[in-house]
Amino acid sequence: MKIVSVGGGPAGLYFAILMKRLDASHEVAVIERNRPDDTFGWGVVFSDETLGLFEQADPESHRAILERFSYWEEIDVFVRGERLRSTGHGFCGVSRRAFLNILQQRCEALGVRLSYETEVAELAAFGDADLILAADGANSRVRESLAHHLRPSIEWGRCRFCWLGADFRLPAFTFIFKENDHGLFQVHAYPFDRDRSTFIVECREEVWKRAALDRADEAATIEYVQELFGEELGGGRLLSNRSIWRAFPTIRNERWHHGNVVLMGDAAHTAHFSIGSGTKLAMEDAIALAEAFRVHGSADVARVLQAYQEARGPEVARLQAAARVSREWFENSSRYLRLPPLPFVFSLLTRSMRITHDNLKRRDPELVERVARYFADSNPHRAACVPVPPAGAAGEPERVERTALPPLFQPFRLRDLTLANRLVVSPMCQYACEDGTPTDWHLVHLGSRAIGGAGLVFAEATHVSPEGRISPGCAGIYKPEHVAAWKRVVDYVHRYTPARIGLQLAHAGRKGSCTRPWQGNRPLETGAWPLLAPSALPFAAGWPTPRAMERDDMAHVRAEFVRAAQMAAEAGFDMLELHMAHGYLLATFISPLTNRRSDEYGGCVENRMRLPLEVFDAVRAVWPAAKPISVRISATDWAPGGLGSDDRVALARLLKVHGCDIVDVSGGGTVPGQQPVYGRMFQVQFSDEIRLEAGIPTMTVGNIQDADQCHTILAAGRADLCVLARAHLADPYLMLHAAAQYGHDGQYWPPQYWPARPRTRKGG
Repeated sequence: MKIVSVGGGPAGLYFAILMKRLDASHEVAVIERNRPDDTFGWGVVFSDETLGLFEQADPESHRAILERFSYWEEIDVFVRGERLRSTGHGFCGVSRRAFLNILQQRCEALGVRLSYETEVAELAAFGDADLILAADGANSRVRESLAHHLRPSIEWGRCRFCWLGADFRLPAFTFIFKENDHGLFQVHAYPFDRDRSTFIVECREEVWKRAALDRADEAATIEYVQELFGEELGGGRLLSNRSIWRAFPTIRNERWHHGNVVLMGDAAHTAHFSIGSGTKLAMEDAIALAEAFRVHGSADVARVLQAYQEARGPEVARLQAAARVSREWFENSSRYLRLPPLPFVFSLLTRSMRITHDNLKRRDPELVERVARYFADSNPHRAACVPVPPAGAAGEPERVERTALPPLFQPFRLRDLTLANRLVVSPMCQYACEDGTPTDWHLVHLGSRAIGGAGLVFAEATHVSPEGRISPGCAGIYKPEHVAAWKRVVDYVHRYTPARIGLQLAHAGRKGSCTRPWQGNRPLETGAWPLLAPSALPFAAGWPTPRAMERDDMAHVRAEFVRAAQMAAEAGFDMLELHMAHGYLLATFISPLTNRRSDEYGGCVENRMRLPLEVFDAVRAVWPAAKPISVRISATDWAPGGLGSDDRVALARLLKVHGCDIVDVSGGGTVPGQQPVYGRMFQVQFSDEIRLEAGIPTMTVGNIQDADQCHTILAAGRADLCVLARAHLADPYLMLHAAAQYGHDGQYWPPQYWPARPRTRKGG
């Protein structure tokens, strides 16, 4: 094959090495516009895992790299005048120039032709090439020339950063957070050889402008940063190398190849530097493309390039998703400074969700133990111990001390309600009621999950009127027989388990009067009922148009919620939740996409919240004062023009003022064209924001899968309770299994289940 790499950075050089190793007869040329020793930036850093990949791909260059690397395991975080250290991480740094020289020398030894200070004007100049590699960086001219085919997009970060060097070796990967009159600045720094370090300074764009750094040259930048971080530099000096302030571009391409041209490295994709280097991504691209040639051969280049994107694309997408979360953490780091130093550091280390509680415990068990003790001792909603009922067994209830347990096992208190742990079974519609009346299905469904050990079990969305139901199979609490049926479930939970049980009150609004999900989730053709909404807007094309509510309708719905709350109290529920999310009635008042009213119930967020708050106040007035009320909200509509950051924080603050005890933070469901960004724990960021910005406890949802993720969320201060839905459908005994996994002796097991209980306690 005849291969040309446009770009002589790590991607082009390493791919050239791997292809010559694969077949020495390949003609490989690397063309670079800069000189051999030109490099912008300072050092590159890799994890132990990444170095392992290099060793497998090319042992010779791997050995040369190891000879030049600086190795360390520690992360130092400077915040609020304290230095906190975490260890066990495993990083390797090397000078970017030295790294390029190693790859260049390896290329020359293998017979790769290297050309420098050469501009590539047209791809047509390589008409006889079998493969053209576009490895010409984030500002790729090749990508630009093929933009119509590759369909690139760029998402710009909200911070400005400057890549500096330092003339001394830091002892660890170092994060520094420091405020002055202009705002918060943060440093990402790490050593890369015996006497130098990379020193990246970052701040929000508004801070950058207030500090007049938008008008500063390199010398002025160094002077400003040197003075600000003088104490941390300890007499060391900062160095520049085209150290200009930039915003970070996250680059994506729908297609990575066209014809015989393929993108690699920054030309194809970028991931924020806070999660790892672009060099790592570029090298892994080279490995993946070379492997595709090894597997499929060189006869069908189109097939190889497609296989390369199919193999590499999903991993890059996952990394970019994690990098986006990490970037947003740093963009909003001033929010996390509200946390004390120890949970702040835990939040920093787990910011992308790729490192979790358990992963960090394997690396640094001492730090995780300190976090657990701090969580137990300092949480304002803590309870020292929780009485566990004997469930009919002989003897007194056990009292288990909760001091250094992982966060999920810590109790939680709201008003006079104490939960044995932080795990919540989410309200999940079962569509199994008869005229709104729960059946044996609900007794078994909710009872088994209470036996399974969750601290709080929520019954499904339960509607305040027949016309407020989603479907004919939905639950209700508007008839006397509903009270008796629900009381049967509540009494079972209270008699046999230490769990507490809550009821979610709802009105479906314009999303009502439809079939069950397994029947198509479409409007009823027979037996339909009229719909209400703030504005006469159907949920989707082909759905019935709801009636825009008048004042009498509002008063009537408010009275229905009050009646339902009184019935819930009579049934013995421990907690209420008002459903103001997912496009149902109260949610449609809150969202600007569905509330087009011009009266005092529409317009600004305070007006859009007027009816939901009137309902809340009326319910709170009749619900027992000792029992808490939560509100589930959609923090985002996942759609243009919908709820955003300012809205969700404002509505949470309003709920707090009106006496809401905790906000259940969800998202979406408002419009059919929503575009959520799915992933693990993908809605936790909204809970995080509301908890810290509005100063109210939160419950979080969104593809939370296991106890490890729950520990991570709670210890980082992202939520107070973790609400799991599908995970509880798959495993009703999720908490029992988690307790066994973590050796938590204090978890209550019904005596009927003692034969299966881990034998870690006396009598077990």
